[in-house]
Amino acid sequence: MLARWLLLAFALAVSTLSPASADELKGTLKQIRDTKTIRLGYLKTGVPFSFFDQNQPLGYSVDLCKRIATGIQQQLKLDALNIAWVAVDEATRFDAVINGQIDVECGTTTNTLSRQEKVDFSLPIWVDGATFVVKTSSPIKTHNDLGGKKIAVMEGTTTVPALQRALSSSFINAEVVLVKSHVDGLELLLKDKVDAYASDNTVLIGLALAVRQTMQVRFAEAMFSYEPYGLMFRKDDGDMRRAVNRVIASLYRSGGIKEIYMRWFGNIGEPTPLLAAMFILNSLPE
Repeated sequence: MLARWLLLAFALAVSTLSPASADELKGTLKQIRDTKTIRLGYLKTGVPFSFFDQNQPLGYSVDLCKRIATGIQQQLKLDALNIAWVAVDEATRFDAVINGQIDVECGTTTNTLSRQEKVDFSLPIWVDGATFVVKTSSPIKTHNDLGGKKIAVMEGTTTVPALQRALSSSFINAEVVLVKSHVDGLELLLKDKVDAYASDNTVLIGLALAVRQTMQVRFAEAMFSYEPYGLMFRKDDGDMRRAVNRVIASLYRSGGIKEIYMRWFGNIGEPTPLLAAMFILNSLPE
């Protein structure tokens, strides 16, 4: 009799710990299962993380989202899962997530506490810092040299307040010029209408490589902010967050992230010690 009760208790415990059945799905995962479609947002000009080229979205964040789509398909046991790519930009990406136009935003969005009031984020996919580029002929080396200068920065990004804080804390009077896109910022720099263009370091590396035939730029000697990127999705959807993080953590544990990194950043060398540490610290066990 005791053995029978023990077996019954064990069976009940196992059933309590089992993942929710497909019928119990809710939120974003239920929608994905019912429509057999996942809607992924991408940036058109976020080289090398998220951009449009060769008639398709490409980039580091885009590749991560493709892996996540495959992982969610496997978790939901779907025979097939369609990907609907939706173009967003820095101004529309948050509304696209909040209003349900996209299920995951695959771009260069920095995870901040204030943004967590509106949306949720995945495990970190990148760590970076904001800096700026100048023409190679410019004498400017750090933000302390920006007094009386004009520095362009894309509106709606965390680089804007970070730059303003850096200038204010150093008592530097410089003019911050807001632009709509990275291309607009570099165009102003090329035409000498601004003295520098600021963004996240890795984004600037991609831009510098893209424009090297028409303009040679030099990087500032230091960064002025910390930028942890995450994939963005709707708030208070714990099942979706776990589904996304399960794929990311698995990529970090298996070393599969290295293949994606080398595809987009291999020309600038191995991951920095900070980025390598981020991969390790977020390789959560199953």
